[in-house]
Amino acid sequence: MIRLNNKKALVTGGSRGIGKAVSLMLAEAGTDVALNYFKNKQAALDVKAEIEKKQRRCMIFKADLSQQEDAESMVEKINRSWGRLDILINNAGIWTFGEMGRMDYKVWSETIRTNLDGVFFVTNSVVPIMKKAGQGCIVNISSTAAVRGEAFHSHYASSKGALVSLTKSLAVELAPYKIRVNCVAPGWVDTDMCSEVFKDKEFKEKIRESIPLKRIPSPEDIAGPVLFLVSDYARHITGEVLNVNGGAVLCA
Repeated sequence: MIRLNNKKALVTGGSRGIGKAVSLMLAEAGTDVALNYFKNKQAALDVKAEIEKKQRRCMIFKADLSQQEDAESMVEKINRSWGRLDILINNAGIWTFGEMGRMDYKVWSETIRTNLDGVFFVTNSVVPIMKKAGQGCIVNISSTAAVRGEAFHSHYASSKGALVSLTKSLAVELAPYKIRVNCVAPGWVDTDMCSEVFKDKEFKEKIRESIPLKRIPSPEDIAGPVLFLVSDYARHITGEVLNVNGGAVLCA
């Protein structure tokens, strides 16, 4: 079993879906977890309670990570309380419809600000802490849309594609400081983000059938690979994009 005893982690968007699963798995492995939420405080409190049942510490923050001040303030408070951050999981993101030629700039901008700028604001604040410690692990949650594209979601695919490039760039830049940077790219996942489209049972079954492994993964199926990447089992892995999609999208 992977053990991360007494490590300190920040999971953005950690109150639901993949972020929640990652937060709980990290806590199970012995990590203290800080997480942010944007709207649903009760969901964040519920995750906090579950983490504390595992005898780990947890801090929650209401933060709009598309706003630089919110992101920087959150990281500063975590560092002030814990004195370090060993793990950063950039998970917070949104997925909305956008048809090119009819897409309002506000729709495009909201996605880029949340999915990309938010990652920059948090990472830019965390890296100096990790450099000072001479170690750290960063995992960015991207998407198979980053490599295959996604019709009517070009703004989402663009933001996730940028995370792949960011991951590879930072992996080399931060390697001298023993900071590893990797990426997990899920395909379809049975989370709140997909709940609306999955109300259509025929569509959901079509998606399931399109996946070679014939199942739509749970958030825990994504959290496991994240846990591996921040563990010592992956100590010689950096700049990697780990696709977790049941074989639906195969790429180098």
